[in-house]
Amino acid sequence: MVTAIVGINWGDEGKGRMVDLLSAKYDIVCRYQGGNNAGHTVINERGSFILNLIPSGIFRPETVNVMGGGMVIDLEHLTKEIAALKEKGVEITPKNLVISDRATICMPYHKRLDILEEQRLADKKYGSTQRGIAPVYSDKYLKKTLRMGDLRNMKTVKSKLADLLEWKNLTITKVYGSEASELEDMYNWLETYGVPFLDYVQDTTQFLTNSIKNGKSVMFEAQLGALRDIDFGIYPYTSSSSTISAYAPIGAGIPGQKLDSVVGIMKAYSSCVGEGPFTCEMFGDEAEELRKAGGEYGAATGRPRRVGGFDVVASRYGVMIQGATEIALTKLDVLSYMKEIPVCVAYKVGDKVVDYFPTGDDLASATPVYEKVPGWNCDISKCRSFADLPKAAQDYVNLIEEKTNCKITYVSVGADRNEYFEK
Repeated sequence: MVTAIVGINWGDEGKGRMVDLLSAKYDIVCRYQGGNNAGHTVINERGSFILNLIPSGIFRPETVNVMGGGMVIDLEHLTKEIAALKEKGVEITPKNLVISDRATICMPYHKRLDILEEQRLADKKYGSTQRGIAPVYSDKYLKKTLRMGDLRNMKTVKSKLADLLEWKNLTITKVYGSEASELEDMYNWLETYGVPFLDYVQDTTQFLTNSIKNGKSVMFEAQLGALRDIDFGIYPYTSSSSTISAYAPIGAGIPGQKLDSVVGIMKAYSSCVGEGPFTCEMFGDEAEELRKAGGEYGAATGRPRRVGGFDVVASRYGVMIQGATEIALTKLDVLSYMKEIPVCVAYKVGDKVVDYFPTGDDLASATPVYEKVPGWNCDISKCRSFADLPKAAQDYVNLIEEKTNCKITYVSVGADRNEYFEK
């Protein structure tokens, strides 16, 4: 069984929580794109965790976690993330964590460039996490980066790094007027934070291919959601990598592998961190009440998330782009305080009402067409079956299933691992 777990909307849908839950059925969990701009929250018997780079299967000792070649890795951040997990009793060794030799290293100067560019943009910023993600992916496609496999020969790394810095410092000094990055500082950083991971590095193409041949099951874990995809998202307010399920085998290192299923994760309402069009956005007291009820603050950044009612138009588009075969609906319990629940059923673009997800200026100018449905106005966090839900909650789940044209398999009614049921 090969499955992708992906976000349907703008990210922060609850992928980490669902991967942690569903990983019990899989031998391998593999992150296939993105970097430490991810913030996957997992709550289990050990406590509450925010994972930026490590796959969310790390809490199950028998599960092998793979960081695929499509990822970009800040080695210093990875070192600290692993140390924090180990402090809480999570075992991490080369037996349960594998890092692709093709994964790209996110250097300190990538982070600097990210910060400098956001400062230059000022009020026109794209909402970057300022963790170097866009600069390092840009350099990857310019073929001017180091990869994890390069660390196997530190003698040649220094000469490669010198050539990269000669080129990179032209931008740092002459475009942004900042101080050049020093070769010795960057080399020492690689020695300090990179070399200790050599035992973890291997060819994930061979590892995953052989694992699947031997009957192992694999779960691909995405970062962010369909609407942040570099090609199909709300460009240019997107991530710099492909967040869609079709990229999962590529980013993992096994491009010829077909997916058996795609589980799309979406919330029972809408949330968005960062800039860009967000048609269903609420404002004022209404937004603040929903934000507090859902704890809507970015796991990676701490930024308050923008929130709104469930967006049928955006979600149906996300389901289509992801090729979702089933849905996990999260945070249904958050809506329990509402007597009436707003649902965005269409967009108004100019003088037209549309039910498709527009692009460009049409998306930027679109306004929501809301309908309100009855709420259940009671606590549902103890429900462990669809039949346990109040009728209004059942109707709401059925409405989302019907409007998005995709079966809802899992429903989350709380943040803990066991606070869910299968529909």
